[in-house]
Amino acid sequence: MLPSKEFFEGVALKKCVVATYNRTAFKLAPHIVYTRHDELYVDAVPVEKEGQPPRETKLATFKLSGLQNVRVEDFHFEMSDIFEPAAEKYEGTTLLAVEA
Repeated sequence: MLPSKEFFEGVALKKCVVATYNRTAFKLAPHIVYTRHDELYVDAVPVEKEGQPPRETKLATFKLSGLQNVRVEDFHFEMSDIFEPAAEKYEGTTLLAVEA
């Protein structure tokens, strides 16, 4: 089963989600859940990578089927300025996105 429930909750409530992706631990601020080629994806701002803050703020794409050990944290985030909900890649594929 895909960890979509946790990411939908994270996006809807603007709560961080902790997960493992390619054996790397992340704390993510999920901004949008969408589909591409019939697969679920989340674009999120990494808040921590292996317990450390990232070198730069960026929006990263994660395939939901590649995420493990997923849990929602009681840590709220604000929508990032780098997130563009009207970007072409989300057109017609968005399932849920954060709101300002």
